[in-house]
Amino acid sequence: MTSYQKFLSLNIDSSLISLEKTEQADFFCYPLNAKTIGFEGCIMYCFIDGYEETVFASNPESCADINVYPLARNFDDFIGLILACGSANPIEQIIWMDKQKFEQHLQEEKEIQTAEQKEVLSILKQELHIAAMECPFEYVKALQNDFDYSKIQFSDDYYDVLGIER
Repeated sequence: MTSYQKFLSLNIDSSLISLEKTEQADFFCYPLNAKTIGFEGCIMYCFIDGYEETVFASNPESCADINVYPLARNFDDFIGLILACGSANPIEQIIWMDKQKFEQHLQEEKEIQTAEQKEVLSILKQELHIAAMECPFEYVKALQNDFDYSKIQFSDDYYDVLGIER
């Protein structure tokens, strides 16, 4: 059983770590070849066919010049990042932040972390046997640098909304 399969079998409220299990409206930037992990508002966390186990964020309201970007090489690393950052939110923000902004955001997130969130993180660590990632900012930035996005398939709406030629 993979870590992702174990994660799915856990009796936790994954919305507490920004991975809500819900059906969302289909936004223009959600890849056609995506398999959803969870949502935080309109941000979809997913796997994308053609990229093996890489975990992505797809954000229609991105602060960066890109709406879909990698966050982790695999699900184990994604959980390690969540354990280090408290939720998927700070990880998703790295695309547009510098190290100082990230550290500030991370500190703010940890200050408002609830007992329920801490319990979910504890369960993840215990049940999945994954350690917190040592340097989350550097890990994500290294993955995102020069990433090949060519296998991501988008709908016609994506190209129309962004004014990109197909």
